[in-house]
Amino acid sequence: MTRIEAVNDFVVKFANVNGSGSASANELFAKAILRMGVPVSPRNIFPSNIQGLPTWYEVRVCEAGWLGRRGGVDLMVAMNPQTWDADLAEIEPGGYLLYDSSKPLPASKFRDDVHAIGVPLTEICNATYDDARQRQLFKNIMYVGALSVLLEIDPDEIRKLFGEQFRGKEKLVDANAKALQLGREYVEKHLAHPIGLRVRRSDRVGDRIFVDGNSAAALGCVYGGATVCAWYPITPSSSLAEAFQKYCQKYRVDPDSGKHRYAIIQAEDEIASIGMVVGAGWNGARAFTATSGPGVSLMTEFIGLAYMAEIPVTIIDVQRGGPSTGMPTRTQQADLLSCAFASHGDTRHVLLFPEDPHECFEHAAAALDLADRLQTPVFVMTDLDIGMNQRLCAPFAWDDARRYDRGKVMGAEELDAGREFGRYLDVDGDGIPYRTWPGTHPTRGSFFTRGTTKDAYARYSERGPDYVYNMQRLLRKWETAKTLVPPPVLRRATVPTRFGAIYFGSTAPAMDEALAMLAGEGVAIDALRLRAFPFPDAVREFIESHEVVFVVEQNRDAQMRSLLVNEFGLDPARLQPVLHYDGTPITARFIARAIGERVRLRQPTSGKQEVA
Repeated sequence: MTRIEAVNDFVVKFANVNGSGSASANELFAKAILRMGVPVSPRNIFPSNIQGLPTWYEVRVCEAGWLGRRGGVDLMVAMNPQTWDADLAEIEPGGYLLYDSSKPLPASKFRDDVHAIGVPLTEICNATYDDARQRQLFKNIMYVGALSVLLEIDPDEIRKLFGEQFRGKEKLVDANAKALQLGREYVEKHLAHPIGLRVRRSDRVGDRIFVDGNSAAALGCVYGGATVCAWYPITPSSSLAEAFQKYCQKYRVDPDSGKHRYAIIQAEDEIASIGMVVGAGWNGARAFTATSGPGVSLMTEFIGLAYMAEIPVTIIDVQRGGPSTGMPTRTQQADLLSCAFASHGDTRHVLLFPEDPHECFEHAAAALDLADRLQTPVFVMTDLDIGMNQRLCAPFAWDDARRYDRGKVMGAEELDAGREFGRYLDVDGDGIPYRTWPGTHPTRGSFFTRGTTKDAYARYSERGPDYVYNMQRLLRKWETAKTLVPPPVLRRATVPTRFGAIYFGSTAPAMDEALAMLAGEGVAIDALRLRAFPFPDAVREFIESHEVVFVVEQNRDAQMRSLLVNEFGLDPARLQPVLHYDGTPITARFIARAIGERVRLRQPTSGKQEVA
């Protein structure tokens, strides 16, 4: 039987039971390889119950630096009998299966083209530990020890991680080191090693950092000047608000007085949380909430108020599978339409699409600026894959000379000088009026904030011309937003081509690799990564310069494609959807196969790709 041979380029997947403590051990495995200078990209795929259901942890090891899911598994660590058959089926021919061999299994439970590696983990644990919980927890560390021999991972890197994780708790350090050694000793004495998959020290990590998107966005809010966070717990966004609190406790407490320069409120529900954020924004504070799709559904009336009254609000939507409760612990890009047009009536909201934790940091800070500048709700559209999984990314950078863009705020001096103030008066054609903050002046600059229709001076009015004036002005503001949002990123093929692809957000890592795979097959694709809605003019130009444009997204209904068709009035046939929505992050192989097959159908009989 042939076997997969690879150094620093393979996929390991752990199949465990939720609540067994496996996630910590699996993370140690990934970080140890990272410490050896080899890029890794781990993804935790877990159920929405507390314990008992299947959970998976996939680690992409790739010295070339691809950080998206590749597709396929080279080594399966099968620790869950309930999912054995499905887990076995995922392994590539010539791949490897590590399993607990304490109880013999019939030959029918294996594959002829997969190398089975049995380690009696339960047997060793039962002989070593009396406590049931210790047996479970240390079994996870034992298989990490076994893997360290089979894959030639430096055990000292794992031991260093024990020291960091359990600093000041030497008994735990020693106990974990013992379990690690038990796994190593069994393989060294009883099994052929190493296998065809190897880890070799490298230097391909560089200065990149390893962080999850929720933590990055929270830190971006701190640097971006947010002082108020109101939220209600919801997976997968809860850790973002928790991280913001942690960073505020570190950076927003006056060292002399001990005074907290922030307010974080866990509200009674999502409706209350967005209400608090709208109130804070009206009062001049930089405020945000973190939520997911069901939370956005509840928030829509307040979002409509903020849009109509023109109050700065930042909403970070860490998307998950829907509708309704859907798949709370799985990822999708399925809130695009609900956020773009949140509330009833004619509304359009700014959306930002970060591709990784680095852009989560940047876009969170940028959203606070945009909300103030545009006086409107701004959404940062992340998802579970970015938000809850650690990813290698460029270090965060901040220019200390940068000043917050508070937009058009009229102060007391201007009011005293007799400058005309109309809360909804467009004075320069960009659609954005001046506002005042409460208490700016004792007699001037006040206005009544309302969600009902009004004239340019905030006076109640149901006159048709007044309503049309404000709605047209909001459209001018939308055009202004196109010039302020992050521009798209263009990636040209090496040869001219009539095919293009549009993608965004967490699809980016897999898309980058898919484009390289397609190029290797002779399929040239120009690609444009969207970073914001409204779409700058460059997006229309890209689409019109290609005969066919594939729109790659992780939802069922091609929501980004719908936005593009709606905004530009395009022929829908020109935009071909490539859709992935099973709740797992999209893979490079899926994208390359879906696009490659369609491109080949359009090729001439010579087999050569037509170019523009």
